[in-house]
Amino acid sequence: MALLRRVIPSLVSISTNNPTCITHVHHPQLTVGEAKSNSKISMVCESLRRGLNWDALNKRFGSLEFSESFVSRVLLELKKPVDAKRALGFFHWSAQCKNLEHGVASYCITIHILVGAHLLMDARSLLESTLKKNARSRFLVVDSLLSSYKITGSNPHVFDLLVQTYSKLRMFEIGFDVCCYLEEHGFSLSLTSFNTLLHFVQKSDNYPLVWKIYEHMIRVRKCPNEVSVNVMISALCKEGALQKFVDMLDRIHEKRCSPVVIVNTCMIFRMLEEGRLEQGMLILKRLLQKNMILDTISYSLIAYAKVKYGTLDSAWEVYEEMLNRGFHPNAFVYTLFIGAHCGGGRIEEANKLMQDMENAGFMPYDETFNLLIAGCSKAGRLEEGLRFCERMMERGLVPSCWAFNLLMAGNLCESGVVKKANKMLTLLIDKGFVPDEITYSNLIASYGKLGEIQQVLKLYYEMEYRSLSPGLLVFESLIRGLCQCGELEKVEKCLRIMKDRSITISACVYETLINSYFEKGDESRASQLYNEMVSTGLKPSCACVFHP
Repeated sequence: MALLRRVIPSLVSISTNNPTCITHVHHPQLTVGEAKSNSKISMVCESLRRGLNWDALNKRFGSLEFSESFVSRVLLELKKPVDAKRALGFFHWSAQCKNLEHGVASYCITIHILVGAHLLMDARSLLESTLKKNARSRFLVVDSLLSSYKITGSNPHVFDLLVQTYSKLRMFEIGFDVCCYLEEHGFSLSLTSFNTLLHFVQKSDNYPLVWKIYEHMIRVRKCPNEVSVNVMISALCKEGALQKFVDMLDRIHEKRCSPVVIVNTCMIFRMLEEGRLEQGMLILKRLLQKNMILDTISYSLIAYAKVKYGTLDSAWEVYEEMLNRGFHPNAFVYTLFIGAHCGGGRIEEANKLMQDMENAGFMPYDETFNLLIAGCSKAGRLEEGLRFCERMMERGLVPSCWAFNLLMAGNLCESGVVKKANKMLTLLIDKGFVPDEITYSNLIASYGKLGEIQQVLKLYYEMEYRSLSPGLLVFESLIRGLCQCGELEKVEKCLRIMKDRSITISACVYETLINSYFEKGDESRASQLYNEMVSTGLKPSCACVFHP
């Protein structure tokens, strides 16, 4: 407003040669300084309109002092589209010939004028310049554009250009914050601006921000078009998540879904995974109203949310409502409830649901079996878990690494199934299963407890052969097994390998070694290891039987 009050006098035409006109003007009379300033502004504008070149302008106004306020007032006098190129010429001339470093206000007034005259390349160039100069001030440029919006008679396209420029400068986070800030101030960006932002963010592999922007579009009712959806599909491909959601929707809908349904399902699923239930349901309702997601998918996602964060009873109510409304059950929902029963240790109920699923004509898939294997592992039903692994292989599937590792983490030696588990691992590897360090560590630990040192070493060398470099977890299990068998020479070799590979020796390893040497009567080596342990900053626990 202060700038507006200073500018208004320069926009009022007052003829000093007509006293009668002066007596009827209701504005306060200008001071001598203001009148001189207005006269100089008029002279500059007149010279620019006459087409004087920079040399002529220098001769005429070389001794004139230019301030930021003076420049802004000249620019406002040239705000009409017909004068836009003159305004741009004055902006550059005053910077180069008058050694004036323009502030953000002068930049923004000029940008408004250029956008109003459709000189978009010039406007974008100035935007890039001021955004780079003021990169640390998140809202400085947008605030200046907002404050000079009305006095320049600008249009909303200037804000589209602003966000698009942020996108091209790879200033994504600020660009999105400015987008939300503009919404708060009553300015909604065009779909083109959102798509530009999505495109450049997706190219930068910033997937969380891509989904944040897309979600914001839905929230502010900016309906995505084919370009938007294609960008999101590209993001899903690069994340390696597209096949997961295509498969999920195939199990729910039993038909291939359109790209927009795939994208919207992924968005809601992500929100539910993050625990944003209320927001997820609000967006889901909006998608349903716009026919951007299918009813069967919506019910399945609601059931998923109820299973994950609510109770099994409330989830079952949603499922029954789904059936009462004429929707068919699907493999995805069956698997949800199987997982819920397994998580609660109700293996019999999970098995019954699995049978119902197959009787209804739905094929259990990898996730169904993984949940059952994990449930059996937690319930101590290890042999039953191994049978599910066998059933998977019969169908051309292999369990996930986390499910099989849970099975391996069970008390294999006491239940007498360690050999079956090892044989199963061999068969699974032949079918394409890729074990990890935890897989081998669990088996090594089990064989170590049984005292089968040859099997322990065989598994260790198998890891090396498969280029699975053993880490601390494996060495802990290996050293514990070797110590139990009294193979201290092999233990020392393991220690040397760990040190050569810069693997930090844990307190657990030190205490196992110290206790083993102490029990063997080698107090000297036990003392040496004790001192080495303390020197690394580790404190022996009460499990350490040796104290020098």
